[in-house]
Amino acid sequence: MSYGLYIGKNHTASKHAWLAGYGDEPSSHWLEIIPRMKHKSGSTVTVGVTERADMPGARREIPQVAETARQLRVSYSQYKGVPAPITNGGLNEFGVAVRDIWSTSRQELCDMTPVTQSGPNYSDQARLVIDRARSARDGVMLIATLIATYGECSYGGNSHLIADADEAWVMIQFAGGKGLWVAERLGADSIRASRPGYIGVVPVHDTQSTDYLYSDNFLSYAIEQGWYVDGEFNANDVYGDGKGRWQGVQWIENEMHERAVRAGKITLQDMIWALRTSRLTGDTAGYGQVVPLTGPGHSSLRMLWHAPIGAVAAPFAPVFLGQHCVPLEFQQHRYLTEGESARFMDNRKVEMDDVSSVSVVSQQVESSRSAVAECKRLLYLMLQDKNRYTAEVTGAFEGREASLIETTERMVATAAVLFAQGEDRLAEGLLEYFSQTELTAGLDLVVALSNSIEARLKIFGAVDGGSVPAKYDQLW
Repeated sequence: MSYGLYIGKNHTASKHAWLAGYGDEPSSHWLEIIPRMKHKSGSTVTVGVTERADMPGARREIPQVAETARQLRVSYSQYKGVPAPITNGGLNEFGVAVRDIWSTSRQELCDMTPVTQSGPNYSDQARLVIDRARSARDGVMLIATLIATYGECSYGGNSHLIADADEAWVMIQFAGGKGLWVAERLGADSIRASRPGYIGVVPVHDTQSTDYLYSDNFLSYAIEQGWYVDGEFNANDVYGDGKGRWQGVQWIENEMHERAVRAGKITLQDMIWALRTSRLTGDTAGYGQVVPLTGPGHSSLRMLWHAPIGAVAAPFAPVFLGQHCVPLEFQQHRYLTEGESARFMDNRKVEMDDVSSVSVVSQQVESSRSAVAECKRLLYLMLQDKNRYTAEVTGAFEGREASLIETTERMVATAAVLFAQGEDRLAEGLLEYFSQTELTAGLDLVVALSNSIEARLKIFGAVDGGSVPAKYDQLW
C-alpha cells in the first residue's frame, strides 16, 4: 500500500524539496546500493507477473538500455504474488527519487484487466525509472512509453511519486489493460501526501496546461464507457475509487501546512516526524525513507535517510550514493523472506541438484543481526505498554537524530572539499565509514532499548497483554 510525502522547496528551512515515505508490506526488506552498470547490445530485462499473482499475467522480456544509473533502493520479497525482488522507492545518481504507492482503480477497470496481461509491473516501473531517468518528468514519460509499447501488469491500479530538485509528478496508472494514465506536476509551493495516490480535477479541455499529462485515450475512453459526460473531469471520480483525499492524507497534509507557516518552516526533523507518528505508522510499515532533493556538487554526495522498519520503532541514519556497501545487518536476511522456511543454509542440496532448496541469503549475512528483526522486536515490546514506551523510544531516537543531523552536515561538507580536490576515493571512504558506523550505532541503540523494556516487562508485566495483538490507533 505504501505512503509518500512531497514538500516543495518554498516550505522548507533548507530551501530544497523533500520526498519521504515508507513501504507497506509484511515481507522482508533490505537496503541496496546498485552501481552504475553497462549492458551488452541486445540485453533484455524480465518484467511482469506470473499466473501465481493475485491478478495473473505473463512474464516477458523488454530491451535493456546501454547503461543504467547508480542507485540506492530498498527491496522486499513479497506483495500480491509479484516476482521478487520487488522495489517501491529509491534514488539515482541524477537526483531522481521515486516512491511507489497503490491507487485503486474503479471496479469495472479491475474486472476487465486481462489474465494474459504482460509488461512491466509497478515495481518494474519504479526500478526502470531509477535505472534510466535523469529528471522527474523523464520518469513520467518513461513509464508512459513503457505502457504504450509493452503494456503493463496491474494489481488493481497504482501510482508513483517521482521527484527531482526542481519538481515532482504524481502519476496514476489505471487497471484495465487500456493504457490509461494521468500525471500531475507538483512544484515549489506544493505539499502532497499519497496513500493512496490521487489526482482530482484534470483540465482536459485546456490544451495550454503544462501541469498535467495523460494518455491519448484518457478523455475519450471515459466518454465511450459513459463514465464522463461534461463539466469538470475528476480523475479520481472517473477512473479511481471516488474517495478523493483519504482521512490520513487530509490529516498529514494539514499538519505539514501548519508547520510550513512557522518561522522555521519544515525541517528534516518534521519529515522524520511525518513518518514516525503512530497515527500513520505501525506494524505494516516496512521501512522509512527521507530523501533531500538537492543538487550537490558531486553525485556521490546524494543521500537518503533510512530506517529499517517503520520509524515508530526504528532510528534514521544517512546512506550515501558514494558508498559501496551497507552493513551486513541491513542486507537481506531470512527473517520474513518469502519461501525461506523451506530452504537450507548449506550446499548439500546443491550437490544433490536441488538448488531450489537452498537459501537465497548468504551464510555470512545470516550470521549477523537482522536490523529488521531487531527493530520489529522493539516494536512489539513497545506495544505491550504503548503509552509509556513509545514516548520513551521516540525521545531516544529524536535525541540521537538531532545530534546526527549536525554531524552529517559536517561530514558532507568535509567530503565535498575532498571531492573538489579530486580525492574521490578518500571522500567516498569517509562517507561509507560514517554511514556504516551510524547505521550500526542506531541498531545498537535499538537492541539496548529492547533489552531495557523487556527487563521491565518481566517485572511489571504487559499492559496490553492477551490473545488480541496490541496496535497503534492509526488513521489508515
